[in-house]
Amino acid sequence: MSPIDMNTERINLQIAARLDEVADLIEHQGANRYRVQAYRHAAAVLRTLAEPIDDIARTRGIEGLKQLPGIGDGLARSIHRIVTTGRLPMLDRLRGESDPAELIGTIPGVGTVFAGRICEELGIETLEELEAAAYDGRLAKLRGMGGKRIEGIRESLAMRLGRIKRRQPAESDEIPVADILAVDREYRIRAASRDLPTITPRRLNPRKESWLPVLHTSKGAHHYTALFSNTPRAHEMKMTRDWVVIYYDGAGGERQCTVITSLRGPLAGRRIVRGREGECAAYYASESNPNEASIPRSGAA
Repeated sequence: MSPIDMNTERINLQIAARLDEVADLIEHQGANRYRVQAYRHAAAVLRTLAEPIDDIARTRGIEGLKQLPGIGDGLARSIHRIVTTGRLPMLDRLRGESDPAELIGTIPGVGTVFAGRICEELGIETLEELEAAAYDGRLAKLRGMGGKRIEGIRESLAMRLGRIKRRQPAESDEIPVADILAVDREYRIRAASRDLPTITPRRLNPRKESWLPVLHTSKGAHHYTALFSNTPRAHEMKMTRDWVVIYYDGAGGERQCTVITSLRGPLAGRRIVRGREGECAAYYASESNPNEASIPRSGAA
């Protein structure tokens, strides 16, 4: 192997340090040890790599990164995101720095002002929810959000979320609502029992309290991370101990959804996945499900 030059070593060490930080945080937060080891292995690979990792990412893309030993699809996408944007949303979230408006503002055609309005006026926190709003008419109700801009947002989201030549997300690409609701239930039970590590959000937390429980869990081949929503709207609506944001690895990279208690209609009082109400109705109609009222609600932050 050829010697590593200083420029190569610098960029590779910088990105390796981010991967090591993810490993340290998820280990402290109780994640599966194999997932922790995967991030540490990827960091070790980058430290011995003779080629600049940013060159690989820019010239050969995600597929090129996946050719590195032990680098799977999820890690390849994380490395690619760091190289192309300078940030890793997953790491921001684990540090307590996550900001839905900032994430939504990265979509071309949205921008900072519209991102704030989308979060505040529509209660949207995730890219999946933004995609649903782009198709169901909610986004079109915002002043200044015309048809051409919405179409551009749809196309940008299709690329970001791994959709290929589809007008709408296919249900076959989605995690079953039964699995998402099972993660939501596990999270709320353990949060109410104070059985989870907590992080200190850097926003909307003037007292700098470590109040936000975090769950890392696995079901089948998928890893999940769950946290209560820490957005201005969740605080305004006093739902910081009700709305649960769940992140998981899916087709095209990390995906996310929000689970809430429905306040109206035939699902009132039930936990539902926002944007997938029809599937939730079918789930509750066909299954014998735990009584949601049996889960105590934690005190508000």
